[in-house]
Amino acid sequence: MITQKLINDIAYKVLSCAIEVNKMVGAGLLESVYQACLVQEMKLQGLKITEQAEIPIIYKGVELSQSLRLDILVENLIIVELKAVDIMLPVFQAQLLTYLKLSQKPKGLLINFNTTNIISSTIPLVTEVFANLPKS
Repeated sequence: MITQKLINDIAYKVLSCAIEVNKMVGAGLLESVYQACLVQEMKLQGLKITEQAEIPIIYKGVELSQSLRLDILVENLIIVELKAVDIMLPVFQAQLLTYLKLSQKPKGLLINFNTTNIISSTIPLVTEVFANLPKS
């Protein structure tokens, strides 16, 4: 059964993996390098991930030929968007919220690897899908 606790436990594992990657490779690399390292670490920790997962765009009931691509989808529940930037712009959160809405996923994590503290710079976002799940 999918619960808020299950999703939060998975998110905690993802953040632990991100911390490990940050400790191992440090700051100043390209987003693609962090993604490759994070994917490998999550696989080592037994998480099921999909890289560059596609989200169809449905406009007024019609699926368009264009689609969106997520950085990483974890356990088919959590969208992980990665950044390696000096400043986290509001548009990054808006992008993740849109991905969450279009995919109907309950939780997203916006992780910036250009930092000394992954935990304080990660932005978790949840949707109504998450709010409507049982707590445990």
